[in-house]
This record gives sequence, structure tokens and C-alpha cells, in this order.
Amino acid sequence: MRAVIGTHDLLLVTLDTLRYDVAAEALAAGRLPNLARALPGGVWERRHTPGSFTYAAHAAMLAGFLPTPVTPGPHPRLFAAAFPGSETTAEGTWCFNAADLPAGLAQAGYHTICVGGVGFFNKRTPLGSSLPDLFAESHWEPEFGVTAPDSFERQIDRAARVVESREGPVFLFVNVSALHQPNHFYLPAATADGPASQAAALAYVDRHIGRLFALMSARRPCLAIVCSDHGTAYGEDGHVGHRIGHEVVWTVPYGEFMLGKGTWR
Repeated sequence: MRAVIGTHDLLLVTLDTLRYDVAAEALAAGRLPNLARALPGGVWERRHTPGSFTYAAHAAMLAGFLPTPVTPGPHPRLFAAAFPGSETTAEGTWCFNAADLPAGLAQAGYHTICVGGVGFFNKRTPLGSSLPDLFAESHWEPEFGVTAPDSFERQIDRAARVVESREGPVFLFVNVSALHQPNHFYLPAATADGPASQAAALAYVDRHIGRLFALMSARRPCLAIVCSDHGTAYGEDGHVGHRIGHEVVWTVPYGEFMLGKGTWR
């Protein structure tokens, strides 16, 4: 990461509430051609989230604590705030002297941008502003939210408008709301959310994510991280929702990869 910071744009995409099993099955079924092209080996990495709901997971990730590999560690981190005694800060880790990743990247010359999706990014309340306020600029509109069937397209439209106006390195964070409940409207005739409708929502996201990859690799190479912040339960062991310690909540899909300049069209 020390060789990447300053020379590459950075993209962090959180597919809010996406379960690992749903993501893996959709990929294996050939429903995610753009993500299959981008992900190393064409597969998701299975990881554990640092938080069981959106706020907790993003507060951790935006401090440098990305989802952790499920295999025994310690696992060196890509980014780390200066913190005495950290066992996951290694030789290749990029360290920053700030409380959060956007602030650290700003110190390194990056323009930091948040394009929000779910309610924790809507800037309508102090809580809904706390995560967006970490960035130099943040954007949220109702058409980016969970009830808009074309939310991801509108988020990319806004990201393009902002990124294309910048010359220096950019850190773009996009919280994708389409996977979050309600998602039944992505599956014709469905009246309730479930794994099948979440898979349909993910297929919708895949149809458009190539445009985001092309945007972020047009000016310079880009390091991209695409992952879920947490999963959700659809009736497993009687549970519905998240903010609980269930396997379907803690296990998330993760991918990190380089986008070469001008290679994604």
C-alpha cells in the first residue's frame, strides 16, 4: 500500500447488507459477469465483518479495519491509523496519523468523496451526518436510498459528476443501498424480501458496476475494494434482520483488486 498511496485513485464500495452465501451463489451461477471479471480468480473472498450493522461496520472500516479473513491470523491490514501495539500493522501497511482513513488520505493529498445510500448516510440527523462528515464532500439524495429501484444508477451519476471535475487523486466511497431491505421489487411477483430477491438486487448492481470501475480507472490506476458491511437474516433460527451475532450476519463477501488505467470499458 505504501507504493499505491499517491499514485492510484482509491475506491471503496460497500454492498450494504449483502450476505456471503447470496453473493457466492449468484457469482457461481454466472449472474455477476462484471464482478466475476474484476474479482481475483473470479471469486469472492469469505471474510468476517467488524460490525453487525451499518454504523458499527462502517465506523470500523473507515478507521482502517476492513473485514477480516476467516482463516486464523493475524492478518496484515492495508491501512492502519498510528496505534501503539497494533499486531496487524505490517511492513506493507500504509499508516496514517489521523483518527480515520478519509482524514489520513486527505493529509496525503487525496480528495475524499462519500456517495451515501442507506439512512446512516442521509445527513438528515446528527447521526446520519457523522459518517458522511468524515469526508471532504458527501452526497445523498432520496433517489440514492433503499426505496429507489434505480438507486445505484443515480449514485454512479453523482459520482461521475464529482470525480470527473477533479484532477488530483481521489478516494471515492460508495455505500450501495440496493441490497438492503426492501429489495423484493427487484424480483418480479415477489411480495417479501429473501435471499432470492437480494440476489436479484445484486444482479442489478452488477449490470451497472462496470461503469463505476471505468470511471475510477479513467485518469490513473485505481485500487478497488468491494465488500459487504454485514449480512442479514431471512428467518434462519427464527432471526430476521441484523445487529445480531448470527453466521449469516457476520460472514461477508470481499474483493480487492487493481483497475489498470483505461483497461475497464
